[in-house]
Amino acid sequence: MCRSIKTLRPPVLPEEATEEEIRAAALQYVRKVSGFRAPAAHNREVFEHAVEAIAVATADLLGGLEVRGGARTPVPAATPATPGGA
Repeated sequence: MCRSIKTLRPPVLPEEATEEEIRAAALQYVRKVSGFRAPAAHNREVFEHAVEAIAVATADLLGGLEVRGGARTPVPAATPATPGGA
């Protein structure tokens, strides 16, 4: 487990996870799995696509979790990055 990825669900996180927190966790995951801190130019598109796909999956997961003794909390949907890195 990548130690820099923190738990993003309540009650560990007192508030709902932000889009930035979700994307940061996705980025750390892709860095860990790929072994690259930053991709080479020829791998940048697939790297960013993986980060976005994992961010969306993470938001879906957090939005669907039901913590016993607590209500489900809506999580903001991750928005896909625009091509070209904007």
